[in-house]
Amino acid sequence: MTSVTNWEAPCLGIALAQGLARLGSGLALAVRASVLVHFLLKWNDQLRKKLERCLAKLTSSLFVALWTGVIKYHGPRPSMRPKQVFVANHISMIDFIILNQMTTFAVIMQKRTGWVGLLQSTIMESLGCIWFDRSEAKDHEIVARKLRDHVNRADNNPLLIFPEGTCVNNQYSVMFKKGAFELGCTVCPIAIKYYMAKCKILLSNGYIAQEETIKSTAKKLDILMMSWTVVCDVWFLKPQNINPGETPIEFAERVRDMISVQAGFKMVPQDGYLKYSRPSPKHRERKQQSFAELMLRHLEEK
Repeated sequence: MTSVTNWEAPCLGIALAQGLARLGSGLALAVRASVLVHFLLKWNDQLRKKLERCLAKLTSSLFVALWTGVIKYHGPRPSMRPKQVFVANHISMIDFIILNQMTTFAVIMQKRTGWVGLLQSTIMESLGCIWFDRSEAKDHEIVARKLRDHVNRADNNPLLIFPEGTCVNNQYSVMFKKGAFELGCTVCPIAIKYYMAKCKILLSNGYIAQEETIKSTAKKLDILMMSWTVVCDVWFLKPQNINPGETPIEFAERVRDMISVQAGFKMVPQDGYLKYSRPSPKHRERKQQSFAELMLRHLEEK
């Protein structure tokens, strides 16, 4: 068995540190180049979009390399076509980056502030991403209109939606929102599965990922940097269309079942949005009334 001498171990550590430093420098340059292209090439929209797509893929690839990511992709590579939308389960903030290094996606996402907001308004906006604010009721109608406009154009980047609406803990899948399933287009499911014994992406309790309780995005990235590696499988599943007589909610559940079976998740009837807002008093009263009637019938039968 070969042993490592006293001088070899420090040399390996120095080489690894130098490699990560070079990757970090490359990532910083890619981000700066993306911002410059976004602002300086507005006069040539076609060239700007082409360069921004290439830089977005490069930036995502450098991120994954910094995490020493081991990502396995299964199934046919996504392509730019009209009348299609991609839907995926949502485990971590890095899901989009892992998918984006394979194909440049436009994603629907909560509007952020700070340096993440700067990236959204430059690099990610150039990809055709759509932002929303959960606290604004009018945003739902605006976003729905933008989604329909996006999927009808063949030159747009493929649209990616995380219909759970929140990060879930790599063991369960919560209810899918029906918005992506009532656009009248083909739905392309994507299943994402992390191997937690080999990477430190998040620490989870219950159905909803604990990572979402960490407020600082920089802290989340620091957790990733402290991990030895990020090991993940991504499956691009067979495209699906709504069946005759099938409702959008039933269609969403059928696709959720496909993703859950492929990734080995347990399906639970929980609404991920309840993490962001409490149910209305009328909704609680209806549930309480239904439960009371059920208990009364059960007692009468006895």
